[in-house]
Amino acid sequence: MGSQYPETGRGSLPAKDVGRLLLRCDDRPGLVAAVSAFLAGAGANIVSLDQHATEQSGGTFMQRTIFHLPGLTAARDELERSFAREVASKFDMDFRLTEAAKPKRVAIMASKEDHCLLDLLWRNRRGELDMSVVMVISNHADLADQVRPFSVPFLHVPSTKEIRHEAEQRQLDLLKGNVDVVVLARYMQILTPNFLTEVGCPLINIHHSFLPAFIGAAPYRRAKERGVKLVGATAHYVTEDLDEGPIIEQDVVRVDHRHNVEDLARLGSDVERLVLSRAVLWHCEDRIIRFGNQTVIF
Repeated sequence: MGSQYPETGRGSLPAKDVGRLLLRCDDRPGLVAAVSAFLAGAGANIVSLDQHATEQSGGTFMQRTIFHLPGLTAARDELERSFAREVASKFDMDFRLTEAAKPKRVAIMASKEDHCLLDLLWRNRRGELDMSVVMVISNHADLADQVRPFSVPFLHVPSTKEIRHEAEQRQLDLLKGNVDVVVLARYMQILTPNFLTEVGCPLINIHHSFLPAFIGAAPYRRAKERGVKLVGATAHYVTEDLDEGPIIEQDVVRVDHRHNVEDLARLGSDVERLVLSRAVLWHCEDRIIRFGNQTVIF
């Protein structure tokens, strides 16, 4: 099972002076050579290089390169400008250059269900997720006491259909410019297209994988009535098309006639925790490149 997923964590590799370069462009000869030559010319040592082309020729090329460069923090901005000028412009590349030593700033949005929220906070406290959780925003106050032991600010922003505009504006005031990614940990409110445009960072959502067969309320009861044999979860990036953004991770667990509705819900919650934590980890480790409505995960 483990071989199906990217290896996680940095292992023995120190984060200091380690950079991550992700890129995407039309495939053509010379791409790997150009990137490698640029990094070597800058004094960097390539630690790992993963690549994928969608076709043998004429497709889209994607690459994730991990490199070590002494003094990276001081050199980063100029390195980025030089790469854009000397390589990216030549090949019409979309690219992203990050430092492994700078954890992503993460905001978690939740409602009343605690399993995904508390799992992310717990894994982060244990050092399993390399991120900095800067705030938890919830449209209910129910989870405030459970979040408090993690020393993360809990911000209650009530949101209903009648005050959605005001609530989203308050959320945007908190988020814009302050976070690198927003995680919807069972946040049970629909976000408007304006919010998605204005927030200025990716959003990751988690939901049960009965969609679209059992949409709406009580999906586990309806699944039990239908006699499902699998319970699953899907983590994806949020787009204006509800629950149809690029899929990051999915998993399932087998069930049978002996499981009641409560069993299905419990097993579903377990899968949701695992799937969401993997998706957040891979995003924070810069392992994901979006390609249309799909993702490539290195």
